[in-house]
Amino acid sequence: MDGVSLLSAEAVVCGYGAADEILKGAALTVAPGEMVAIIGPNGAGKSTLLKSIAGLLRLKSGRILLDGAPIEALAPKERAKRGIAFVPQEANVFPTMNVRENLEMGGFLEPAQTKPRIEALFARFPMLADKRRQAARTLSGGQRQVLAMAMALMVQPRLLLLDEPSAGLSPKAAEELFIRISEIHAEGTAIAMVEQNAREALMIADRGVVLVDGRTAHSGDAKTMAGDAEVRRLFLGG
Repeated sequence: MDGVSLLSAEAVVCGYGAADEILKGAALTVAPGEMVAIIGPNGAGKSTLLKSIAGLLRLKSGRILLDGAPIEALAPKERAKRGIAFVPQEANVFPTMNVRENLEMGGFLEPAQTKPRIEALFARFPMLADKRRQAARTLSGGQRQVLAMAMALMVQPRLLLLDEPSAGLSPKAAEELFIRISEIHAEGTAIAMVEQNAREALMIADRGVVLVDGRTAHSGDAKTMAGDAEVRRLFLGG
């Protein structure tokens, strides 16, 4: 897959402080248009890996390549210009702004394209159109996650990084959110998604990657992994 990788993270070592190493040589590849579910135990470094790809954490060592070119020295905004959009687990919308204003904030890279892109997103997500004048804080948890993803889509990313999108949602809201994620993927956007809801994530992904203790422990076909009792026992706690 390396020959056609959109993203390739190689031997990534990083953490949140000088003496802190959460990732200890993690690796990840994402092909154009592919959805990869990143799963594993708590504390394995899953969210840290996404933040390192987005440029929010500086690498101690390793490489991050986009289209085969190194990007680890680039600022987050520069990575966004090249097609990487990151949706964090928390604080991913502006709560006092209304839905439309949040989408306008998401269009910061290309202001001239903001209006047509918002209208396209309203057509794609009718719920957002219906609530366009409501403050983001009034939305349900699932609706806020859809808004956060729509904000990321304002830059028309080639790679969407999703950090625990179903966290805190009811089973029904999570199911609906996974449908929205599948639709985004079906339209050709590559996705790397960290999820504690491992089985559901694997069921909609193309490939699964398991992180354990800051290292990539396993990678394979997502549907096969979802049904593999040994994978569940060894990596997913049951």
